[in-house]
Amino acid sequence: MEFISPELQQYVTEHSSAVSPLLSQIDRETHLEVLQPRMLSGHFQGRVLSMLAQLLKPTAILEIGTYTGYSALCLAEGLTPDGKLITIDVNEELAPRVRGYFQASAYAQQIDYRIGNAAQLIPTLQYTFDLIFIDADKQQYPLYYEQALEKLKPGGFILIDNVLWSGKVLDTQHQDKDSVLLRELNLKISQDVRVEKVLLPIRDGLYLIRKK
Repeated sequence: MEFISPELQQYVTEHSSAVSPLLSQIDRETHLEVLQPRMLSGHFQGRVLSMLAQLLKPTAILEIGTYTGYSALCLAEGLTPDGKLITIDVNEELAPRVRGYFQASAYAQQIDYRIGNAAQLIPTLQYTFDLIFIDADKQQYPLYYEQALEKLKPGGFILIDNVLWSGKVLDTQHQDKDSVLLRELNLKISQDVRVEKVLLPIRDGLYLIRKK
């Protein structure tokens, strides 16, 4: 997952904005108490998400894949005062922890946290979104991408995480399901005339996509 040296990673983190005490707490507790802590966005990527959201000033954000809530809180930093962030995850076991984090934040009244099957829930949402962040089951990424485009305002943005997949997308010797799927999805998006796009080599790869 790491494409630059740990020393350079530390340097860019130190020269980026600090995070809130709550985000530091989520980072620390996720690494100590939750399985697969590498799924956490972390300081640097979290600041990227926050900065993009603050540039866009969205009134409606959709996040597909909540994990422990770190990225949702980063994205919420860019919401308009009357904005709403809907975040969906399938993991019921983490729900009490995540709800506690959201309640402790300044965005408690703006975050709508839902547990369930995202592919089934997304079509029922009565919103048109300014920004959609996809970071969930990789095998559902193609479906989530199409659903996101349907729910996105013209000129709105989609962010898709993990699209470089630790560099495996480059090496066709990696024929596991996720590597193949992400390789094919990246190609599809790169050729999709409905959108403008740039693939950013941030952490494990962030695809930044604008609906025309």
